[in-house]
Amino acid sequence: MPNILVTGANGQLGSELHALSNSYPQHTFTFADRNTLDLGNLCKLEDYFDNNTFDTIINCAAYTAVDRAESDEELANTINHRAVSLLAKIAKKKNISFIHVSTDYVFNGQNYRPYIETDPSSPQGVYGRTKCDGENAILSVAPKNTIIIRTSWVYSSFGANFVKTMLRLGRERDSLGVIFDQVGTPTYARDLAQMILEILPKIKNESPEIYHYSNEGAASWYDFAKAIFELSGITCQVSPITTDQYPTPATRPHYSLLNKAKIKNEFGITIPYWRDSLRECLKELGEKL
Repeated sequence: MPNILVTGANGQLGSELHALSNSYPQHTFTFADRNTLDLGNLCKLEDYFDNNTFDTIINCAAYTAVDRAESDEELANTINHRAVSLLAKIAKKKNISFIHVSTDYVFNGQNYRPYIETDPSSPQGVYGRTKCDGENAILSVAPKNTIIIRTSWVYSSFGANFVKTMLRLGRERDSLGVIFDQVGTPTYARDLAQMILEILPKIKNESPEIYHYSNEGAASWYDFAKAIFELSGITCQVSPITTDQYPTPATRPHYSLLNKAKIKNEFGITIPYWRDSLRECLKELGEKL
């Protein structure tokens, strides 16, 4: 019975994997949160794997506070890059399959078509740069049976995210301004978790492969907010604003659509449309649709 370690167990993706784990009795799962396995503490990382045996690592742990990373680069680099490099070395040494979750922020957002896996990376901030460095570390170490999954705009019924923020603000305020000139695809973490568990037995490669996964379709943050309010029956008025009107410490990609053809073709999966998945998440949150 394969023994699977999920890091970042209390995050959105880790929580969704936990919720789905009972449907996969053929696997044994270990869910490690920051208290059990702190990727910020590299000294204890190898000790953990010397004392525990796993067949697969699903690395959901990351420093994801995009704006805070601009002033906390050392910790972001430790978690997103150095710890990932060490995990890759451990996976190679102990022959452990390795699934690492990355981000659309490795791109600069200036493309004119959905990004494919071989497009050159050009991150614009600390978060994207440290995640990109983590990817490159995996490719350099080159453990077998390893994949990198880039995703975007993740939300869930677990944790803090855009959907929950909009639900709260939409009920507190009569009107909101939401950015319309950043385009990507909202991704329901449950869909991402389900896909990972489905393809897990099929991962057999001599060197690491990169794949893109998000829900289908495209939206701006404005479109996303409008859909949340529409489906939830919230009457808050949403106005489109530009990125310049809502300055942040970190630069966001203006365009970060991901082409999913590779993962769909190689693993034979279908991917839900983002509005359909949003509806499912809102049901999980107890919204009366």
